[in-house]
Amino acid sequence: MKHILTAAALAAAAFPACAESLRVMGQPVATGLIQKTVEQPFFENFAEETGLDLTADYQPVDVTGIKDTEQLRILKGGLFDIVSLRLSQVSRDEPAILGLDLVGLNPDYATGKRTVEEFAPQVDARLQEKFNTKLLGVWPFGPQVLFCEPEIASLADLKGLKVRVYDQNLANFISLVGGTPVPLGFAEVQQSLARGVVDCAVTGPSSANSAGWPEVTSYMMPIAFQLAMNGYGINLDTWNKLSPEEQEKLQAAFDRLTDRIWTYSEELFVDAVSCNTGGETCETGTKYDLTLVEPSQADIDLIGTAVTDVSFPAWQETCDAVSPDCSASWMETVGMHYQF
Repeated sequence: MKHILTAAALAAAAFPACAESLRVMGQPVATGLIQKTVEQPFFENFAEETGLDLTADYQPVDVTGIKDTEQLRILKGGLFDIVSLRLSQVSRDEPAILGLDLVGLNPDYATGKRTVEEFAPQVDARLQEKFNTKLLGVWPFGPQVLFCEPEIASLADLKGLKVRVYDQNLANFISLVGGTPVPLGFAEVQQSLARGVVDCAVTGPSSANSAGWPEVTSYMMPIAFQLAMNGYGINLDTWNKLSPEEQEKLQAAFDRLTDRIWTYSEELFVDAVSCNTGGETCETGTKYDLTLVEPSQADIDLIGTAVTDVSFPAWQETCDAVSPDCSASWMETVGMHYQF
C-alpha cells in the first residue's frame, strides 16, 4: 500500500488543483495508435469536444508512476477525475468486468457491441457501488491474437510453450490447451519475447506492431481470443458536481468518442494484420514479414466452445465469490445467447 500512496502523491504533485480542469489518466503510450490519434486529442481538446467550460490535464498511465492494476483504487480515492480504464488489468478488483470479454465471447466487433450493450449497465452499477466510479463508455482495442517465435500450426502447438497473458480468464484457456500462462504487463513483453522468457504472447496486431513484437517473433495467428475491452470511468463525486445539463453533454461526448474508437479499432485491425505479415497494404504501421497462420477448423471450434466449457465456468466461480448475483445477471443478459 505504501508504494501506491507514494505514487499517488507524486502524481498529485504533477496535477495542480484547478476548478475548471479535470485530472485524467490515459492509456499507455506503448499501446499505440488508439491512444495517440483518438484518445489523447480528445482530452487535449476537451472543451471543444464536450461543449463544457472544462479542460483536461491528461497523462498516460505509463508516465504517472502508477500501475494500471491500481486504476480503480486511484479513481475511488479521487486522485484522478477520469481514467481510461484497462479493464482486464483492473478486473482482479472487480471480477464482474471480465463478463464483458470472456475468452470466446466476442469473436467479432458486432458481437462485442451487443455484449457491451447488454452487460455494461451491470458493470457500471458495481463500479458505482464499490469504487465510487461511473462508467462512461466501453470500447475495444480489437481482436487479441497470437504471436509466437517457435513454429506453430494450430492452438494445439501451444502445448509446453510459455504464453504471455493479461487476465485470469485467458490464463485458464491457455492452460486448457497445454500452454503455461505467464502474466506480464504490456511494456515487458517485447523484451521477454526477445530473451525467451516467453515463447508466445497475446495482444492486438496494431499494438504489437507499435511495440515491435514482430521483430522478436516469427508467426502470427489472427484468431480472436478476446476484444480487449477498455472503458472510461469518472469519479462519482466529480460527476455529481456537474449539473444535469453538463452531465448530458459530457456523456454525449464520451458516446461519440467510444463510437470513433470502435470504428477506428476495426480499421486498424485489418491494416495491422497486413502490416505484420507483409501484405500489400500497410498504412498505419511498420511492414514486417511474419508468417500468417490461418486458424484451423479445430481452432475455430475450440474458441467457439470456450464460453460454455471454460471461460464462463471459471469466471462464474470467481465473480460469484465476490458478488453472489454476478453470474446470474450475466446469464439474464449476455448468457441468453448461449446453450448451457
